[in-house]
Amino acid sequence: MRHLYLNGARTPVLAAVAAIGLAASAAAQTSTIIVAPSAPPPPRVETVPPPPPSAPQTMSWQAGHWAWNGAAWAWDEGRYVQAPQAQAVWDPGHWEQQPTGGYVWVDGHWRT
Repeated sequence: MRHLYLNGARTPVLAAVAAIGLAASAAAQTSTIIVAPSAPPPPRVETVPPPPPSAPQTMSWQAGHWAWNGAAWAWDEGRYVQAPQAQAVWDPGHWEQQPTGGYVWVDGHWRT
């Protein structure tokens, strides 16, 4: 099941992914689709702190990004996260403009 938030509405609308022309990856069974009515502001400049001393080789920095909260843009701060494997690389999420209007958040994912 997928949820669709349309133009700031806080109540999710169930939608078939095929009906709105979005392709889901084979690995993703369920997710939330966020549709923002406008482009996000420019990214904020973040100063990346040193990784935690307990596991610096297995932590990866995930940069902050703008998130649509249903009514306005809110900054989601960057953070260190545990990589699933030592060689894994984080491909960050991004906002993708849709031909029918609005912007859809595409989740980041780990690449090995």
